[in-house]
Amino acid sequence: MNEKKVIAVTGATGAQGGGTARAILADPESGFAVRAITRNPYSPAARELAELGAEVVRADFDDEPSVRKAFEGAYGAFLVTNFWAHMSAAKEIEETQVLVRSAKAAGLRHVIWSTLEDTRELLPLEDGRMPVLQEKYNVPHFDAKGEGNQLFRAAGVPTTFLNTTFFFQGFLQGFGPKRGEDGVLTLTLPLEDGKLLAGVDVADIGRTAFAILKGGEQYIGQTISLAGDHLTGAQYAEKLGAVLGEPVRFQSVPYDVFRSLDIPAAAEIANMFQYYGDFDQEFTGARDLNRLRELNPELRSFDSWLAENASKFSVN
Repeated sequence: MNEKKVIAVTGATGAQGGGTARAILADPESGFAVRAITRNPYSPAARELAELGAEVVRADFDDEPSVRKAFEGAYGAFLVTNFWAHMSAAKEIEETQVLVRSAKAAGLRHVIWSTLEDTRELLPLEDGRMPVLQEKYNVPHFDAKGEGNQLFRAAGVPTTFLNTTFFFQGFLQGFGPKRGEDGVLTLTLPLEDGKLLAGVDVADIGRTAFAILKGGEQYIGQTISLAGDHLTGAQYAEKLGAVLGEPVRFQSVPYDVFRSLDIPAAAEIANMFQYYGDFDQEFTGARDLNRLRELNPELRSFDSWLAENASKFSVN
């Protein structure tokens, strides 16, 4: 029996890495094995992966030798960084450099890099329509990952670039409907009326990454832009209302108003939604739902995701 190809998975106890690890482990006949990389191999999430059959290895992006060692002997990797852990584009680029150097040193044959578009390719900083953040970014968590793409290419690491988008899970984590002063449930987003918001079930990042790995080296060098649905704010509100059992209205918040709100990363989030809106044809248009479902037949629409997660919503 041939030995399985080891896939090193960073962020293995998080949403994206965990989804990838579970997708691979759920198919024992795939020919792949999981090496789950985490800073804390003794956490409940790490122990759960071990019980499912993963090899759990400790590594920390701040400790490059540990990352290099974790990649040794692996065939490929699913690589993701977490901007929201520190909210620094400069830090995220440093982490990406560690991943690139380590992947190169290990001779990985196929890397899947969870990434996003560099907004500056369509929106130069001098455009002026949104504030520049962290000195040289429109949307730091997009643009830093976009810079990371070039690092993988320049190093000659065989990479598939998997562009993500807004997670449906965001509706459970702060972006969901809230009851207005008049008692009506309201979905409030910095999204213009009529503009499409591409969304995805975060678990589909892992399912799609696994499909790319199974598809093999034909995907090296390609960019695959992921989404599970393209809906307007009003359509999201209508579907949420059907699940919640009462009407949900959509309320569009102007970008500048959202930037002024006293919430974490308000400017970052407003800039992100403005990018979604101003460049919807380019951003949403790059995410071909039919082609994506050919690659990942399990890809969740918003309706199917809602059906699976309806019980998690709670509104007063």
